[in-house]
Amino acid sequence: MSEDFYDVLGVSRDADEDEIKQAYRKKATQYHPDVSDDPDADEKFKKVKKAKEVLTDEEKRQAYDQLGHDRFEQAKKRGGFDGGAGGAAGGDPFGGGGGMGGMGDIFEQFFGGGGGRNANRPRQGSNLRTGLEIDLEDAFEGVKKQVTVRRPERCDACDGEGHPPGADVQTCPECRGQGQVTQVQQTPFGRVQQSRTCPRCQGDGQLYEERCGECGGDGVVHREAKLTVDIPAGIADGQTLQMEGEGAPGENGGPNGDLLIEVHVREHPDFERDGADLFYRTPVSFPQAVFGDDVEISTLEGTVEMDVPAGTQSGETFRLRGKGMPRLRRRGHGDLYVQVQVVTPESLNKEQREALEAFAEAGGEEVEVGQGFFERIKNSF
Repeated sequence: MSEDFYDVLGVSRDADEDEIKQAYRKKATQYHPDVSDDPDADEKFKKVKKAKEVLTDEEKRQAYDQLGHDRFEQAKKRGGFDGGAGGAAGGDPFGGGGGMGGMGDIFEQFFGGGGGRNANRPRQGSNLRTGLEIDLEDAFEGVKKQVTVRRPERCDACDGEGHPPGADVQTCPECRGQGQVTQVQQTPFGRVQQSRTCPRCQGDGQLYEERCGECGGDGVVHREAKLTVDIPAGIADGQTLQMEGEGAPGENGGPNGDLLIEVHVREHPDFERDGADLFYRTPVSFPQAVFGDDVEISTLEGTVEMDVPAGTQSGETFRLRGKGMPRLRRRGHGDLYVQVQVVTPESLNKEQREALEAFAEAGGEEVEVGQGFFERIKNSF
């Protein structure tokens, strides 16, 4: 996969925002680690996401187009630009002149820079993960299940502010109320100004005399939450369900993250599963296999009758259409494959023994009555 963001998404350099977002959705579906079989899916998904984040932001895209991929990434890592990056005096890549004024601290605006005007921008909360075990019957029918997850939640006592209402406040002396501290240093790329979130006030620009007694000033508390999740019919082992907004709380008014639930389907004592198809073994007697019969077969929605034709061999498999698992988010069901196993009797009464001896002799076999005979009968099927 190319490093160039336009190539990563497969769009032209003059693509508009809607085209970029559409391309991102397509690529994200293709490479999402939860659904992709590509061994490099995780890395490719990260590249796709990064490309979308840059190309759907007007300022980031402008910088990317002007600098090119390599210099853009290099400048991002170092927190600034070469003095001649934009071909203008003073090192402003957009010709702003005036040294570090205007857009001099460009990455503060593009990537947050650890502070600055973006220090208090809304941020979505983190996604949380948990697991859930269900039976094959649950996966067949589709059910509602409860999950319990311990998660951070916005503190009710302080409404997420980290301090009691009406607490005395003062301007942060370290950043002087700016919410950021700035450091200027000389680098191989020229004079660089780097801003980061003020470590003392965490970007608020203010300090409060009291901390919330409930959350200790964090603005969040950890609680157990019981949630009801819809398990769709046909879900497979290892698939992940997403509950939007049930993850960690956002910052500065941002939306909550999501809760990702990995579903594990327990093994069934009678059925084996392959996608939407099920496999089942049923015993039949020697006479049933020889003469044919209707036998009852268990399925996940009850019993059905299956015709065992005369002369059926042990190990032969029959297909019951539409008696398998529902196809997830698609119409119809898979099939149920029934393998017939002819059961050899372990003990016989006198009449049964004589009948089998006669059967063997009629077929031209010389029979030595004993275990060897029954072993031959068993092995012949």
